Amino acid sequence: MPSNHHQLPEDQTLPMERSEEEYEVITSEEVDRILDGLDALIASTQSENIRMFLEEAADNIFSLVYTEDSASDDADQEEAA
Repeated sequence: MPSNHHQLPEDQTLPMERSEEEYEVITSEEVDRILDGLDALIASTQSENIRMFLEEAADNIFSLVYTEDSASDDADQEEAA
């Protein structure tokens, strides 16, 4: 069984922000690209458990730049086109 080098010890967490003055800019283009990749991965995943984790990750990534209101506005614009 391969070792997982990406796991953190149970008592260690990664900080979401380094300081109040620093923040990461995340573009909607990057989020869209990542979501497209996750959607393809989800579609090719047989395990329901893994698919659930991938869908949760996609939802969390989506919420980094989009709100539910903007998502419904985007869908309305696509339908009108």
